[in-house]
Amino acid sequence: MAFYTYIMASRRNGTLYTGSTDTLIGRAWQHRTRMRPGSFTAKYGVVILVWFEAHETREGAIQRERQIKKWNRLWKLRLIEEMNPGWHDLFERLEPD
Repeated sequence: MAFYTYIMASRRNGTLYTGSTDTLIGRAWQHRTRMRPGSFTAKYGVVILVWFEAHETREGAIQRERQIKKWNRLWKLRLIEEMNPGWHDLFERLEPD
């Protein structure tokens, strides 16, 4: 089983959300469909999966999430653009575990 740290965005250079999960497809789907209408991601339209990273342990994914959340915005934008310079929605490229 893999664990993931991920970043969702509202659009290129838009609002960002960082999270961690053990079900990346399912969690990204929840954001995309605004399953929780009162949530931050639903309120700000943060529905595009722009970056993710796999980890061997849940603790590793959570630790990375916390690290990234402390970063300034510019560092987060650089991280995204290193993996996904076109800010494509990576959800479409995910394959079920």
